Amino acid sequence: MTATAGPLALVGGDELRPGNEEQDRVLVAAAGAGPAFVLATAAARQHPELAVANARAWFGALGLELEELPATRRTDATRSENVERARAGRFFYLVGGDPGIVPRILSETPLWDAIVRAWREGAALAGSSAGAMALGEWTLLRAGYRGDPNRRHRPALTLVPRVAVIPHFDTFGERWVEGTLATAPRDDAVLVGIDERSAALWQGGVWRAFGPGGVTVIARGERRRFDSGEEIRGIPQPA
Repeated sequence: MTATAGPLALVGGDELRPGNEEQDRVLVAAAGAGPAFVLATAAARQHPELAVANARAWFGALGLELEELPATRRTDATRSENVERARAGRFFYLVGGDPGIVPRILSETPLWDAIVRAWREGAALAGSSAGAMALGEWTLLRAGYRGDPNRRHRPALTLVPRVAVIPHFDTFGERWVEGTLATAPRDDAVLVGIDERSAALWQGGVWRAFGPGGVTVIARGERRRFDSGEEIRGIPQPA
């Protein structure tokens, strides 16, 4: 990882609302005056236009003007005009929604390659809930009936290797832990449980907890919680 990579935030959900200011201000500061984008990929089946409107209003109040970077279909992720816009981007925010759809749309596409390249050159990159899950090596899908706490691992974008993110950890996400551990594809898999309106934020080679809640890291039978401002140990470096 180069020293010029921008901040990377894994947000635990309930984004774009009061309580998220701490981590979002770090992202806004990194954006500078460059183009800033919201991707409603995870909300593709759930009124993506509302997700875009909410993101524009929230970040607008923090002093950052957002545009939508179309990414709700696989064809969006291959269009040259979208790729060119992403190459110039200084801020990318992946909203929450469907945990499985983000990797299906973005994985191994020119658009995702352009976003990663921009991040490595200093742009801010964040995902919340399903958007955060997509940034790990695996996203987690419901194994069976509605309300089933067991989760299936499915390959994600692997920006953070060996990691499966569990969002909404302080509300319902913690119930996923046992089933997720039982089905982990690797012995060295790391579960990162993130409370709502909180974040694990990587910047300058260090992971740190932000927001009113905390971040819980579960690996090799050990469980550690980190509160706002604390350096997080146990999350692998971004790839």
